[in-house]
Amino acid sequence: MSKHIGILTAGGDSPGLNAAIRAIGKSALATGEMHIVGFRDGFRGLMENRTMRLDRETLSSILTRGGTILGTSRDKPHKMLVGSELMDMTDVICENYKKHNLDVLICLGGGGTQKNAYRLAQKGLNIITLPKTIDNDVAMTDVTFGFHTAMEIATEAIDRLHSTAHSHHRIIVVEIMGHKAGWLALGAGVAGGADIILIPEIPYDLTSAANAIRKRQQRGTNFSIVAVAEGALSVADFKQLSRLKDKKAKMKENGDSKGLKKAEEALQQFSKARNGNTLRLSQELEKLTGLESRLTILGHYQRGGTPSAADRMLATRLGSACIDCIQSGKNSVMIAVDGNNTRCVPLEQVVGKKNLVPPDHPWVQAARNVGTCMGD
Repeated sequence: MSKHIGILTAGGDSPGLNAAIRAIGKSALATGEMHIVGFRDGFRGLMENRTMRLDRETLSSILTRGGTILGTSRDKPHKMLVGSELMDMTDVICENYKKHNLDVLICLGGGGTQKNAYRLAQKGLNIITLPKTIDNDVAMTDVTFGFHTAMEIATEAIDRLHSTAHSHHRIIVVEIMGHKAGWLALGAGVAGGADIILIPEIPYDLTSAANAIRKRQQRGTNFSIVAVAEGALSVADFKQLSRLKDKKAKMKENGDSKGLKKAEEALQQFSKARNGNTLRLSQELEKLTGLESRLTILGHYQRGGTPSAADRMLATRLGSACIDCIQSGKNSVMIAVDGNNTRCVPLEQVVGKKNLVPPDHPWVQAARNVGTCMGD
């Protein structure tokens, strides 16, 4: 019997999404037993029943394209803005799933998408996900597609900034994406030869970073490159955040709704207060070292453009494996990378977890071995 497959992309855009869509579509059509339909703009498109035909002609020219031909959004099925109100549209999504006679819905996305997909699986829908994010922070997979391309882009930026830093005897602070996971800043920092790398997993001491720059000055090197993940925290900020999180957990455990609300508000205020934190870091380093400092924020530049060969290969492997998974009758799983192979991981083992950089990771050790300051 023929199968009907739905596919959507959710969360932030990422290099390799179109390569994954192509792999899923072509592999499905090659079976001669599968029909595939794309939903536009993530879970919102599924809720609004906005579709896109994914035939061979559509799929034939998208391997090298960045972004996603399906479009994306950060809408959550259970908290979707309809008019001016946040509403639970899960039932509507389930209805549209049935209207299209879907046998399975494939969701391409990061940690948030895995959570939203799991909620739909709990409602009885057959769900399969693929791990996508430039942050590389999805749990239970060796790597996510999009990460390699973003790391290449950030590395190239650091390469180019070296000449300016050297010519003007400046400190160049490069802010790289990564709120909670430092994989991107770490990888690009090591590959780009950054002198200091600051990541969320290793709280930094500003004095330690400044001392590393002063030592370079003493050796006659009057410039430095500082690669900073956007979520990097000073030791003081890390301690404050830990206290706020502990307080929230305690209020939740005690069933104190008022206390919980206050704790959540305090966390929001902390987050707002950290806006512009990298700029302040740059200014403080200038004061402490006497070297002129400049900040470069790469931002969404890291997400754009043609995916690297590695990400095209990875997305193709995962997309192809997804169809094998469907044919074997599995659902409520994420297709994970396991060395040179792929494996199906139950979604319940993925949600609520993050793949963070272990402080003793080989990349961290390699950075330290070549004299890179990690801020601690």
